[in-house]
Amino acid sequence: MNNRNYTLLTAMLGIVLGVLATLVVVKFTDSRKKFDGDYNRWRKLNLILQEVERNYVDTIDKKSMTDAAVIAALSKLDPHTVYLPPVQLEASETELAGNFEGIGIQFNVPNDTAIVLSVIPGGPSEKAGLLQGDRILKVDTAVIAGNKTPQDSMVARMKGPAGTKVGITVRRDGTDIPFEITRGKIPVHCVDAAFMINDTTGYIRLSKFTRTTYFEFSGAVDKLLSEGMTRLIFDLRDNTGGYFDQAFLVCNEFLGKGDQIVYMEGLHRPRQDFEADGSGKLKDIALDVLINESSASSSEIFAGAIQDNDRGVIVGRRSFGKGLVQEPVNFTDGSGIRLTVSRFYTPSGRCIQKPYSDDYAYDIYERYAHGEMTDADSMKVDKSREYYTKGGRVVYGGGGIIPDVFVPMDTTKASGFFIEANRKSLQVRFASAMFDRYRRTLASIDDFDSLSRYLDALDLRTKFLDYAAKEGVVLKKNEVPDFDTYMMPQIRALVGRYSKLEDEAFYRFYLEIDETIKVALKTTGL
Repeated sequence: MNNRNYTLLTAMLGIVLGVLATLVVVKFTDSRKKFDGDYNRWRKLNLILQEVERNYVDTIDKKSMTDAAVIAALSKLDPHTVYLPPVQLEASETELAGNFEGIGIQFNVPNDTAIVLSVIPGGPSEKAGLLQGDRILKVDTAVIAGNKTPQDSMVARMKGPAGTKVGITVRRDGTDIPFEITRGKIPVHCVDAAFMINDTTGYIRLSKFTRTTYFEFSGAVDKLLSEGMTRLIFDLRDNTGGYFDQAFLVCNEFLGKGDQIVYMEGLHRPRQDFEADGSGKLKDIALDVLINESSASSSEIFAGAIQDNDRGVIVGRRSFGKGLVQEPVNFTDGSGIRLTVSRFYTPSGRCIQKPYSDDYAYDIYERYAHGEMTDADSMKVDKSREYYTKGGRVVYGGGGIIPDVFVPMDTTKASGFFIEANRKSLQVRFASAMFDRYRRTLASIDDFDSLSRYLDALDLRTKFLDYAAKEGVVLKKNEVPDFDTYMMPQIRALVGRYSKLEDEAFYRFYLEIDETIKVALKTTGL
């Protein structure tokens, strides 16, 4: 075919296709659906979905389309109004319920194999005979050791409805042992540690506000009061929040009758104020509250109430800035939405919620980039309006709770040795190896002073440096001071965690290098 004929054919084909396209457009134009411009009744959305259902070329999946439409619609609202499919909703509710259904162990994965860190007393695994230090090889018939099985997949296989059975095969002292375990309800504790730092100062670390928070907190407080506590360092760093009523109850322990804790307000929700009733048993206890950039929601409500009532000192870095009231709307198919209906305000009137922005999801990274983690002057503070505490102190808004005493993140200790050891998870792997070697004695220690003396006698410093050298990580002379003062307490904390003291041992050893706690101990009130 010559070029002239080819060009002519192409032109004719273009005309035909153009006519066809025109005919299609005309057909749909002639059958336009009436839309009166009223968006208040969601009519346009319904019209579109009806047309898809009636005319789409292939079979449609109404479930996935509905979910996609809901997700797309909610994405136009605030970042925390979300749709949760059944699996995600169940996981979200389980995290805050104070218990879950499973086999009752804690484990870590230092060398591509899950190692039992602790067996929950009275739980299904303890009754079946699992022991601290067991290597988990299989769950039912699925091999999970040595094949890079993701940790969340391991958890999913072990969890399950109470009353169901699961097979767990472990390796113990070179022998593979199968167990059949009947799953049950397992308590999840939110008080990670509670102990006396000195003769008068107690320390409580709270990981989240679950259904059992007030009950656990009260028990920890009673224990510390009996040991002479007159001052409390309350650690809410990395506490991402949870149930508001639990934060309210904990706040109530520290404040006097009529002291405002928080108020909430929204377009369709009139202002609602929450005040302390004066029945708390900690009103005369000196208080320091530790927060950081990962302290959010209910932990910010607590910190804001304490700060605005001049009840204690807030120490650390600016909190996350999540101050939205989420109302659950659950559906019979197991899914649900978390709908923002109000905002939280501190007693002085500050809105806890930080402003929405295009880079909202990356706000924490932006804080690093702009130097806020290391320089108090780099914090985003809205000074266009002043707020006043109960005692008349000026505080500022802009999202989150700004601490009374700023503690920068210490990045000076990150030597080459430290970075390489972290990259290879040498500290965690070494702790596991030490437990294997000294299990019988280590697992029986339940007193901190005895544990500290025992670890001193083990000469962990020499053993760890030898262990690291075999992995190709060698300490340089100029790195020795930082290793001794910064890394060794971490190593002792990780090894000590294998004792009966568990997390308490970890946090007590870690105090040695915790600059925020050191600063809190030096504060003398407002």
